[in-house]
Amino acid sequence: MLKVKRVYDPPSADDGFRILVDRLWPRGLTKERAKVDLWLKEIAPSDALRKWFAHNEARWAEFKQKYFAELTDKPKLIDIILEKTRGGEVTLLFSARNENYNNAVALKEYVATKRR
Repeated sequence: MLKVKRVYDPPSADDGFRILVDRLWPRGLTKERAKVDLWLKEIAPSDALRKWFAHNEARWAEFKQKYFAELTDKPKLIDIILEKTRGGEVTLLFSARNENYNNAVALKEYVATKRR
């Protein structure tokens, strides 16, 4: 099962394998406190797309479309996530304050279309 969670929220046993999917390390968070198993910063949206989106809900549909286009060039990274989900729970971690409109939510949706 694949889920998303804010990296600043306390880790829990039901998180399973924890993957940080942000390009930048979360501010003020130590690696020990974050409990990140894998940092896939290359899977994050490009800097230009991230800055353009700025977690603006009105741009969500267009952001997803552009981000999904970027993800088509990263099949090996998607395969890493898919492989981890075969082994159990996986949590995609993000640092954005907006819990509904962020790259981890979009990535979860994209990965769901790739399950085999």
